[in-house]
Amino acid sequence: MRSVGDCYGNALCERFFASLGCELIDRRRFATKAEARLALFQYIEGFYNTHRSHSSLGNLSPINFERRL
Repeated sequence: MRSVGDCYGNALCERFFASLGCELIDRRRFATKAEARLALFQYIEGFYNTHRSHSSLGNLSPINFERRL
């Protein structure tokens, strides 16, 4: 989190949750909490943090960004 009155920290969270809603939550229904937790974990660790392009990384996925270095 950023300092009080600094909008950038909140904007990062809002962007993540907007992506989560559009790319995962709005596309399916979950029968149980356990199923939702597993889907959330798979989204974050299997896609968002590894393969999804990020504007802060020059629209590269984290894996491709790391390979460039």
